[in-house]
Amino acid sequence: MSTIIIVADAVAASLNAGSFSQTFTAARHYQPSFELSDMQALRVSVVPKSVSIASATRQHSFFDFAIDIGVQQKINTNDPVEIDALMDLMDEIADHLRLKRLDGLPEAAWLSIGHEPVFAAEHLDQQRLFTSVLTVTYRIRK
Repeated sequence: MSTIIIVADAVAASLNAGSFSQTFTAARHYQPSFELSDMQALRVSVVPKSVSIASATRQHSFFDFAIDIGVQQKINTNDPVEIDALMDLMDEIADHLRLKRLDGLPEAAWLSIGHEPVFAAEHLDQQRLFTSVLTVTYRIRK
């Protein structure tokens, strides 16, 4: 199995084993595409994003695996409390993963987390859909 898929599955497993303010089941996808009518429930998608390879030594390389974690839910855009709760969940997910190795994949060292978009304004405006994406990067030396 491809290493980036192994990393993405480990990220999903870590999220599913975590304790958060909202209940969800993270699932790995290649292309998370859902019908708007199915977005009433909170969806957490884990998507392999990219691999970068750099020299570590003459015989080893650093492989950096970027994994996107998307959080989506149809909301009432007139109620900022709903958006606040989802933004809090994004912080909880980032805190859960930050500075930690993945269970079952100890050779993958946490490297960084990016949060872009913090929320997709066009999704809120056009579909009343909260969409936010974290990108977490892990490094494996091979």
